Amino acid sequence: MWIIDTCHRGCVDLWEAGSGRCISEPYFPPFYLHLPDPHLHREMLEALESRYRAEECSFRTVYGSIDGYRIYAGRAVAEALELQTGFSAELYNVDIRLDQRYLAERGMFPCGHRDESRFDPDLDADLKVLDLEVIGDPRRDREVRAMNVAGKRLEGSEAKVLSDMFSLIEAHGPDVILFPYGDSWTGLILARARRHGLEETISRSGRFRSLGARSYWSYGRACRRVGAKIPDGRVLIDTRASFAYKEAGLRGILMASRLSGLSPNLAARFTPGTLISSYEVYQAVSNGLAVPFRKRDPEGLRSFAELKARDKGGMIFQPEPGVYEDVHQLDFASLYPSIIVNYNLSPETLGRKGHGFLPCAIRPLLSLRLKTKRLKKSDAGYAGLDSILKWMLVTCFGYTGYRNARFGSIEVHEKITEISRELLIQSKEIAESMGFGVLHGIVDCLWVRGGSVPVLDLKERIEEATGIATELESYDWIAFLPMKDGRGAYNRYFGRLSDGRMKIRGIAARRGDTPEYIRNMQKEVLAAMGRARSAVELCHLEADARRIWERYATGLKSASARDMVIRRRISRVDYSRKCAEASAVGALKRSGIDPAPGMEVGYVITDASDWEVEEEDSADDFDIGHYGKMLDAAFSEVAFAFRSVDKFYLLEN
Repeated sequence: MWIIDTCHRGCVDLWEAGSGRCISEPYFPPFYLHLPDPHLHREMLEALESRYRAEECSFRTVYGSIDGYRIYAGRAVAEALELQTGFSAELYNVDIRLDQRYLAERGMFPCGHRDESRFDPDLDADLKVLDLEVIGDPRRDREVRAMNVAGKRLEGSEAKVLSDMFSLIEAHGPDVILFPYGDSWTGLILARARRHGLEETISRSGRFRSLGARSYWSYGRACRRVGAKIPDGRVLIDTRASFAYKEAGLRGILMASRLSGLSPNLAARFTPGTLISSYEVYQAVSNGLAVPFRKRDPEGLRSFAELKARDKGGMIFQPEPGVYEDVHQLDFASLYPSIIVNYNLSPETLGRKGHGFLPCAIRPLLSLRLKTKRLKKSDAGYAGLDSILKWMLVTCFGYTGYRNARFGSIEVHEKITEISRELLIQSKEIAESMGFGVLHGIVDCLWVRGGSVPVLDLKERIEEATGIATELESYDWIAFLPMKDGRGAYNRYFGRLSDGRMKIRGIAARRGDTPEYIRNMQKEVLAAMGRARSAVELCHLEADARRIWERYATGLKSASARDMVIRRRISRVDYSRKCAEASAVGALKRSGIDPAPGMEVGYVITDASDWEVEEEDSADDFDIGHYGKMLDAAFSEVAFAFRSVDKFYLLEN
C-alpha cells in the first residue's frame, strides 16, 4: 500500500494513492510515566489503575531503561499528573502524532511501499497531479468568480464555477492538488459551497482537518503560517506559501514525508526544523525508545567565564576586500551533521561511552544527502530531494541548542561549534603548509589561492585529516566586497567560476526585497562581467557595465510601478517610528486586511521623504529619486570590482 495521506480520529486512517481506498484501525496507545519515588504517590497510582488502564512496566529512553507505568489515557491526564506531582513526574510519548506513532511502531511510512527503504532516493511515485488556481486576491475577495483547473478556464456565476471545479476534481481523481494560495482560498471555497448547497470533492471523505494560523520567529526573522483546511485522502499544497515546495518541489515534500513519518499535507506546511524534529521522533519510536514530553536535561549552571570560553559559535577568517584571480573554494559537505556523526555527539554521550541516539539517527540522513548531492550533478530530478535534505540537516544542528529539543542540549551545540572551529583552523594550516594563501573562511568554507601543489591534492589532504568530504569550486576571479567600515564583508561576494557561470552571494540580485527593475539591472551587469576570464579582461568591460547602468537610469522615468515592488516580511504590526513597513501595514489595515507578524507585504514607495507607500496592486507611480538612489547603490555594489582591480591586481603585477 502506497500511503498518500494519514490522520487519526480515534482510528488511524491510511489513504492509498491512486485508488483513494482508506484503511482504518482503532488505535489508543499509552503514554509512559516514571516517578522518582512512587511511594509518595500511592493514592494517585491507585486512582489511575481504577479509572484508566495502568500497568507497571519498564521502558527504554536514550539514557537507558527505567521503571514506570504504562497509562492508557490522553494528554489531558498526563498534564494533570504533572500538576499533581509538582512536575516531578517524567512523562513520555504523550504528544506524538498518533498516526506517525502508529506507522513508526509498525515499520511503515507514507509515500512508499513497506518493503522499500525510507532512505532510497528513487521515489516510486506515480501520482495523479492536478493544477488549480483561483483568479483574485484571497485577502480581499469574498466570492470566487474565475479559476483555472487542469488547464481549463472556469468563469461565470460563483455557483457554476464551484460546481464545475468540483466536477473536474471528481473526474480527474487527483492524489495531489497544486493550488497557489490554496490555504487562504480553501476555507472560503468550502463556505461558499455550503451557501450554494454544493457537495465538495476536494476531500475524499468530505472531512477536513484544521491547522491553525500562527506567527513565529525562525533564525531571527518573523514568519507567518496561514491557517489551513487539510483534506482527507489527497495532498493539497499551497505552492505560494509552502517553503518545502518552493525549495524542493513535490518530490522533496514526498521525501520529507517518508523520512518524518508525517502526512505530505503536514510535510508541505511545516518548517525544516519541525521536519527534523519529527524525523528524530519517528526514529526513536521505530527503535523502541520513549520520547520525552518535557525536556528533562536543562543547561547546567556555569560561570560567565566558562560560558564565554565555550559558546563562541563558528569560526570566520575575515577577507580583505578586492578582486582575486585563480581562487579555489573548499566546502565541507554537511559539516555540522558530519561532526555529530563522526564524533558521536548526543546528550547522553557527553563524557560517556556508547553509541549516541543523534549520530545513529542522523547517519542515514547524512548518507542520503551525500548521495543526492552527487546524483543531482548528472540528473536534475534529484535537486529537490537534495534541497529538502540540506535544510533538514542544516536545522538538525540548530535544534540541538533549542531549549525544548527532545534530543538536544546546549552542551552538544557548543561542542559541535568547538570542533568546527578546530577543523577550519586545521584546514587553514594544512593549506598554508602546502603553499596556499587563505583569503577567506566562514564556518564550513575556505577560499585559497596559489599553492605549490594541485588544489586536488589539498582537497584530498583535508578530507583525510578531518574525515569529512569536501566540494571544490574554482574561480577565474572573485570579488570580496567591503562593509561600510571598509573591512571585508563575511557573506557578500561574486565571481566567475571556471565553467563560465557567475556565482553571487549577499548582493542586491540575491536579496528577496530588491525591486525587479533594480535586480534586472544588476543581473545584466553581472552577465556582462561574466564574459571576463581574468582581472585584466574585467577592466575592459567597465564601459559596457556603465552603459547598462545608464540605460536603466534613463529608462527609470518610463518604468512600470509593478517593477518597483519591494517585498518584505513585517516583524510587527505597531511601529513607534515612521518607516516604509509602518506605512505598508497602515495601507493593509485601510484596505480591510488584518496584518500579522511574519506576513509578507509588497509595496511601492511613492514619497520617500515621508515614507508614503502604495500597495503593490494599486500602485501606479513611484518616487523616481528614491529608486534612482537604489539603482545607483546596486551598480556601485558590483562596480566595486572595477575599482578594486586597480588597487589589488595591478599592484601585485
